[in-house]
Amino acid sequence: MIKPEFTDVVIKKSDTGFYQNYSVPIALGSKSIIIALALWALLWPESTNNLLGSIKWSLLENFNAFYIILFGLFSCFLIFIALVPSIGKRVMGLPGDKPEFSTFSWFSMMFGAGLGVGLMVFSTAEPLGLWASNPAILAQEVEANTAEALLPTYRYTFAHYGFHTWGVFVIVGLALAYCSYTRGMPLTLRSTLAPLIGKYANGVLGHIVDILGVVATILAVSTTIGFGVSQLIDGIYTITGIEWIMNISGDIPTPSNAGLIAGLALIMILSIVSAVSGVGRGVKYLSNLNLILSIFLLLIFVFFGSFFFAMTTYGTAFVDYILHYISLSFNAYLPMNESQYLDLIPESAKAFSSELFANSTNAWGSYQSFLSSLSDNAAALDESTLKQAYIAGNEGRQFAWQAGWTTFYWAWMVAYAPFVGLFLARISKGRTIREFILGCVIAPSLVCFAWMTILGATAIDLELSGVADGSIIDASNTNKLFITLGYLLEGEFLALVNIMCVILVLTFLITSADSGILVMNTIMSGGDQDAGIKHRIVWGAILTAVIGTLLLAAGDNNPMEALRNAMIIGALPFAMILGLMMIAMCKAMYVDSLLLKQEIKQEK
Repeated sequence: MIKPEFTDVVIKKSDTGFYQNYSVPIALGSKSIIIALALWALLWPESTNNLLGSIKWSLLENFNAFYIILFGLFSCFLIFIALVPSIGKRVMGLPGDKPEFSTFSWFSMMFGAGLGVGLMVFSTAEPLGLWASNPAILAQEVEANTAEALLPTYRYTFAHYGFHTWGVFVIVGLALAYCSYTRGMPLTLRSTLAPLIGKYANGVLGHIVDILGVVATILAVSTTIGFGVSQLIDGIYTITGIEWIMNISGDIPTPSNAGLIAGLALIMILSIVSAVSGVGRGVKYLSNLNLILSIFLLLIFVFFGSFFFAMTTYGTAFVDYILHYISLSFNAYLPMNESQYLDLIPESAKAFSSELFANSTNAWGSYQSFLSSLSDNAAALDESTLKQAYIAGNEGRQFAWQAGWTTFYWAWMVAYAPFVGLFLARISKGRTIREFILGCVIAPSLVCFAWMTILGATAIDLELSGVADGSIIDASNTNKLFITLGYLLEGEFLALVNIMCVILVLTFLITSADSGILVMNTIMSGGDQDAGIKHRIVWGAILTAVIGTLLLAAGDNNPMEALRNAMIIGALPFAMILGLMMIAMCKAMYVDSLLLKQEIKQEK
């Protein structure tokens, strides 16, 4: 006789006071960590930035293979359960439950709360960045910024915005929706581990899981808003020419701290207003507006951009992406040290081994940049020796690139997963597991691919043809989109489209922030989806403080650095929880299948 698993997850809440209907340990634990981080950044900004940077790179070096393989396993797991008929057709809910939202609203909310800000910021920046540096370029298979480099450029662009990224969101969303709507547990993170930890989900262990989820969400949303605010200020400057919002002292104009803080204040005020109105009103309407404006922007690139070039790129790149899917999922590089490098270079180069090692393992360096970075004595070595020295550093270059780019993305997506996953679960009650996986992995990935090729390939085509003459490449990441539009349009129409892009960035930012506030509120209230307007306001204020202090801690040169570093550090503990979550789902679905068979036998 197979017995049902433990599902009696109970989260003790306060009966009175400010935290009425909230879990005090979760609320105070998560707020204490986040407020301490904000105060540290405010009081000791330089030491905060330096220490966060040191810890971040250490984690990327030591957990690179862990992240790559973990995401590969997530992808395989989702493919398996979607294909198994008995699992795929299960409804995330009780018999007779129907979806709460229409397919259009469901998809628009998913899209806006998922990668909307990232797609605006990196639509041109990601392909152009990878066009200059990717594993194929580092291995000297193709030359940077050439037509031949286009295919590997989009292979890794698709990897960063495709099935792996949406898969990690769906792991969390599926586990939450299944445990909550099918098994009747609270819509909170600890419920997803109940198949493994049983009654311990009701104690300290459960509190830790929820607190880590809240902290990861805060840091992920902060990083996303940081990138988005920067693009918002770039757009406002393009339209208005207001100088105080920009730092124009360097070679490339970038948003000033004053501009970033002003933009942040605007976004967070509007986000709190939207969050107070709830999912069914503010978030839903803004998400629908996001999708409509996104389609309009896409059509502008279709009619005025390099559409045929983009679609050709889409087709060839998608086939290439599928052919390399297994290697993208599981091919993890290991760090390389100088002693390993020393064994691979010619004897005549060993006197300069430290210099050659540092430059040949630079993840952003082509062979030409390697040569140009050497001192006169090292550069005087014969060409054959220099080529061997560069080739010897290939493993180190590949590792540094993967750790600094792909693994950075995976850490960002892990930190984003409790936020997006819980939000996806919140809007997906009544849908089947197969529908959920296809709708939240395949469909948005294909849209992301189209977005990145239509916008990104247009920018690349402008550079390949010589029209842009390096101006898009040289622009800041958050300004590349506006520079590209400047080559496609002119006059009042260009001004109108720039205004539309600023509105689109703003609404994406508001959607991301208010969705994050609602999700954190849901976790703290033990799965209650309608509790606490005052707490939504408090979390909005805390989120604003964290972003503002970390932006200021990094200084004018790279204001996003401290945010990125904090996010990567906060993501690692939750990455381990995600692995356990996948195992717990395997067990839960297997046990439920056995129980169903047992019930059928008993009825007969």
